[in-house]
Amino acid sequence: MHHVCRVVLCAFVGLLAASTVALGQGKIAYPKSRRVEHVDVYHGTKVADPYRWLEADVRESNETADWVTRQNEVTFGYLESIPQRDAIRRRLTELWNYERYSAPQKEGGRYYYFKNNGLQNQSTLYTMRSLEDEPRVLIDPNKWSKDGTVALAGAAFSDDGKYIAFCRAEAGSDWKIWRVMEIDTGSSPAGGTGRVLDDEVRWAKFGGASWTKDGKGFFYSRFPTPKPGEAFQALNLNHKLYYHRLGTPQSADVLVYARPDEPEWSFYAEVTEDGRYLVITVAKGTDDKYRIVVRDLAEPYAMPVELITEFENEYSLVGNDGPVLFFQTDLDAPRKRLIAVDLRKPEPEHFREIIPQAAETLLSVSLVADRFVASYLKDVKPQVKIFNMTGKLADEVQFPGIGSASGFGGHRKDKETFYSFSSFATPPSIYRYDMTTGKSTMLRRAEVKFNPDAYTVKQVFYRSKDGTRVPMFISHKKGIKLDGSHPTLLYGYGGFAIPLRPRFSVSRIAWMEMGGIAATANLRGGGEYGEAWHEAGKLANKQNVFDDFIAAAQWLIDNKYTRPEKLAIQGGSNGGLLVGAVMTQRPDLFGACLPAVGVMDMLRFHKFTSGRYWVDDYGSADDAAQFRTLRAYSPYHNLKPGTHYPATLITTADTDDRVVPAHSFKFAAALQHAHTGNAPVLIRIETRAGHGAGKPTTKRIEEIADLWAFLVRNLGMENGSSE
Repeated sequence: MHHVCRVVLCAFVGLLAASTVALGQGKIAYPKSRRVEHVDVYHGTKVADPYRWLEADVRESNETADWVTRQNEVTFGYLESIPQRDAIRRRLTELWNYERYSAPQKEGGRYYYFKNNGLQNQSTLYTMRSLEDEPRVLIDPNKWSKDGTVALAGAAFSDDGKYIAFCRAEAGSDWKIWRVMEIDTGSSPAGGTGRVLDDEVRWAKFGGASWTKDGKGFFYSRFPTPKPGEAFQALNLNHKLYYHRLGTPQSADVLVYARPDEPEWSFYAEVTEDGRYLVITVAKGTDDKYRIVVRDLAEPYAMPVELITEFENEYSLVGNDGPVLFFQTDLDAPRKRLIAVDLRKPEPEHFREIIPQAAETLLSVSLVADRFVASYLKDVKPQVKIFNMTGKLADEVQFPGIGSASGFGGHRKDKETFYSFSSFATPPSIYRYDMTTGKSTMLRRAEVKFNPDAYTVKQVFYRSKDGTRVPMFISHKKGIKLDGSHPTLLYGYGGFAIPLRPRFSVSRIAWMEMGGIAATANLRGGGEYGEAWHEAGKLANKQNVFDDFIAAAQWLIDNKYTRPEKLAIQGGSNGGLLVGAVMTQRPDLFGACLPAVGVMDMLRFHKFTSGRYWVDDYGSADDAAQFRTLRAYSPYHNLKPGTHYPATLITTADTDDRVVPAHSFKFAAALQHAHTGNAPVLIRIETRAGHGAGKPTTKRIEEIADLWAFLVRNLGMENGSSE
C-alpha cells in the first residue's frame, strides 16, 4: 500500500490466526480481527465498540495497515479464483473504450470541453475559438502521474479569457491545490499549451474559485492547515474565505470573511457576472439551508452585509440585473421557485416571484440570453422550460424519451447553451441549443460497442410499507420471460435531496449483457419530488428509506423478475449505509450485497473529516432522541452474531477523506465475526483512491470487474460474460 509499511506487531501476532468459513469447493480463511473491551456510554446506554482500533489511519498505524494488507490478500485471492473475472474485465475494457465528451461551455470568448479518448485515466480539457476550429489541449491530467491518480478537480476562468484557475486532487482526496495558467502562452507542465504561473493555493476543500472582473485575482475558501498526521481524519472546522491576488504567495492572501465564533460554518463565494457584487453563501451542513452575505465590490471599503440571516431555506444564486439578485429558493415552495431580491429593498416582504412553484421539482436555473433556463424533474424524467425575464414561458426543450439531461449553463449575453442527454441503454449525445430559435442541434453522439436496440428501459411505481408510491427504473434485454430466474441488481441512494436519474453506464451495459436486470429505486430522502420527499427520508424518518428499498426488492420478487437468491443490492456513500442497514434488517431477502464507501458507524460519523456536515440529514448521537434513532439502524451496531448474512463485498479506499475507511473496516470486522453462513463476506480496499471522484479509468474497470465476478459466483449466473 502507498505510504504504508507492512509491519506485524508482536503484541497481536497471536490474534491473527484465521477463522475459517466453508464455501463451495473451498474455504475462506478470514484474518481474525482483534476485539477490544471498549464501551461508550450514550445518554445512559452502554454501547460496545470492539473494533475502535481500526479507526486509526493506515498511514499512522502499523496495526491497521497490516489488517488492510491481510484482508486484501484474502479478498483478491477469492476474486482471482473466479474463472469469469478476466472475460468480464476484457469486455468492460472494450465497452469503456469510446470517445467521451462533456457539453461545451463558453468562457471569455472561447469554448472549453472535456474529452476522454476511451481508456485514458483522466479526461483532458480542450479549448477552441469557435465550434468549427481545431481544438487544442489546455490541460492533460494524464501527464501528472504515472498511475493516473492525480485528477483535475475544478476550474474557473477569468472574465477576459486570459487565465484559468485549476485545481488538482491526488489519490481521490477532497483536498485541492489551486494553480493558475495563462491560457495563450507556450507549453506547460500541466500537460497542455498554456503557461502555469507560480501561484499556488493549498488546503482548499469543497469550494470553487471566483475571479474578480479585472482578472487580477480570485476568491476561494479553505480550512486551516491540518496538524501532522491529521489531514485524512481530523474534523474540518474553521472554514474561511480568502482573496488571492495573482503573483503573490498564499501567505499574503486577504481574509475576506470568517466567523471564528461559528467553527462549523462554511463559506462559498461567487462574483456576479457584471463584477459588481460578491455573494457569499454560508452553510453549516448538507441541507440546502443558507444564509447569504453580500459585499459591494465597487466600494473599496464596503463591509459585507447580511442579506439572509437564518438557516431556514435554500437561496442559490442564479444571476443578477444590477442590484436585483435572482435566487432559486424553497421559501414557501418545497418544489422550489425563482425569486428576485432587490438589494435596495432587501426585506422578505419585497421579495418578488419570477417563476412560481410548479407541479414538477425544480432542480436548477441558469440565466442565458436574457432568459431563465429552468430544469425540472417530472416523475424523475427531465423537463426543461425557457422563461423570459418576467417569468413568462417562452419555450420547452424536447427530449427523446426516458433519460437524463444535464448542462444548460452559460452567461446572460450568450445566444446558445449546451446539454447532454443519455439513458440507461442510450449513450450520451451532446447538443447545442439556440436560444433565439429554440432549435437543438446534435454535435456528437457517443459510439459504444453494443446494440442499444437490444435493451428496454421502463419506469414502474410500487407501494412502500406505509403505502407511499415510489418510482423505480428497470432495464434489461428485450424479450425476457418473467419467471423469477434473472439475476437482478437493485441500486439505491435515498439521501441529501439527491435524485437518481436514468443515466448511461458502461458497467450496467456489461451487467445486462451478462443476463442481468438493472433496477434503480428512487427512494425517499432523495430530491426526486422536492423537499417534502427529502424530509420524509431524513432524521427520525430515515427508516422510510430502508422500507422503500426493501419494498422495491419485494416488488421485483413478487413480479417474477427475480428471487431472493438471485437478487443483489448496491449503493455507495449514503447508499452504502442503505445497503448496510437493509442487509442487517432483512438478510433473508438478498443473495449478495455491495456496500461501497458507506457510512456504517452512525454513532461516530460526525467526529471525522466532513462527517459533521451530515448531521442535518442523519442527526447526531450527541442528542438523546437522535441517538436512539441512529442506534436502531446503524449497520455496525446491528450485526447479530449467529446470523447467515448474504454474500457481501464491501469496497472502500485508503485515501477516502470524506467517508473515512474506518466505517468499512469496522463493519467488515464485525460482519466476519457475526456471520455463520457459508457465503463470503469480504472487503476490497483500494490504494491511492478516495471516495470516488477522480478515480482513474484503470481502477474503475478493475473494481467493476471484481464486483461483477463476485456476483457471477454468488448469484449462480450461468453466463459470466457476453463473450
